[in-house]
Amino acid sequence: MRNILIIGAGRSATSLIRYLLDKSEKEDLFITIGDISIQSAQKFTSNHPNARGIMLDVFNDVQRKEAVENSDLVISMLPARYHIEVARDCIEFGKHMVTASYVSKEMQALNHKAESKGLVFMNEIGLDPGVDHMSAMQVIDRIRAKGGKMLLFESFCGGLIAPESDDNLWNYKFTWNPRNVVLAGQGGAAEFIQEGKYKYIPYHRLFRRTEFINIEGYGKFEVYANRNSLQYQSIYGLDNILTLYRGTIRRVGFSRAWNMFVQLGMTDDSYTIPDSETMSYRDFVNLFLPYSPSDTVELKLRHALKIDQDDLMWEKLEELDLFTKEKKLGIKDATPAMGLQKILEDKWTLAPHDKDMIVMYHKFGYQLDGKKYQIDSHMTLIGEDQTHTAMAKTVGLPVAIAALKILNEEITTPGVQLPIAKEVYEPILKELEENGIIFHEKEVDYLGYNPDNLH
Repeated sequence: MRNILIIGAGRSATSLIRYLLDKSEKEDLFITIGDISIQSAQKFTSNHPNARGIMLDVFNDVQRKEAVENSDLVISMLPARYHIEVARDCIEFGKHMVTASYVSKEMQALNHKAESKGLVFMNEIGLDPGVDHMSAMQVIDRIRAKGGKMLLFESFCGGLIAPESDDNLWNYKFTWNPRNVVLAGQGGAAEFIQEGKYKYIPYHRLFRRTEFINIEGYGKFEVYANRNSLQYQSIYGLDNILTLYRGTIRRVGFSRAWNMFVQLGMTDDSYTIPDSETMSYRDFVNLFLPYSPSDTVELKLRHALKIDQDDLMWEKLEELDLFTKEKKLGIKDATPAMGLQKILEDKWTLAPHDKDMIVMYHKFGYQLDGKKYQIDSHMTLIGEDQTHTAMAKTVGLPVAIAALKILNEEITTPGVQLPIAKEVYEPILKELEENGIIFHEKEVDYLGYNPDNLH
């Protein structure tokens, strides 16, 4: 049998594991799931004859190396910073590797060794990055094949709550790592190009510079800019493009409300708060407000953020129980961001019956024979439940499909790879369609930006 080792059995691994178990008999696969928690590792195997769960601590060199050596291909679903130890073992023992994470400098440095050993190290093969790469390159390559010149590429993605489970004023729940949501946009200005001009949005302005999109059947959404769109110039071969913009999708009104936390300083992760474990939510909010011998926390907050008492923004804050004395943070040495995350997890964690939703939307503008054209493409997917989420499906299925195609020698180009070549994206997108992950395209009038050529 061919052995696949999956390291990490978190919430993004459910669809990945189910796909490989379903294929295991026909494809002669044995799946080993390794996790720091033996319960997590074993809960998906369900006494399956072609699978087992083991306790695997990625920092235990002996344990990790033994597991890698006994496999034919390794899938790492660990946090991105831990992939490199596994990758070095894969080089040492001559094993293929698949991850859904961005290629780090350390991973890229292994390219020559992977190539020389004929090993495929496929990265960025989840949802974003992953499905975005493949669905974008398929259309871009098609435009180029007929002689078109790319003028505009915009790409947006969001993990949201499905309409039937949307029951709070923020129109949002955590469908992915909550910490990443709280820290989104930090670490530098958002950079992109519009109509040939470089544009920058600093973090403190990010959530007030939004754009609107409409998704057929689902209505209006807003997007805020991702931190760095410019790296996609070289990845997609768009060096001379006039507009290149990538962003995150939310329901309309989310960004304006989130901006309140940014302005208060609650998303800061750079310092810790003394006695945070005993602090009430109300005390936490008061940390970021001026001292007053007479005004309440509510009054000070309204004044600081210039919120009227009949403003929906105020109701959104109240809905989070921000002003309660009863609930405690319960986290020792919490940063502001950690405190905020705890408060939000109380309200935004998926309930067992909740369904999530993935939305991805691309705009392609191009010139052909002197005329300008535009293609809009979108994909929406609703999850099954709290466990088999749309997020887990769109992250895990491309990983699983790629792993199987590497084992079956249908994907053979060695080295540290992204799924941007036709031999990779065409068969994977085709199989994703069979699993309900479908892009809908339509030709629309070219967006252009500015008839007066003012930028």
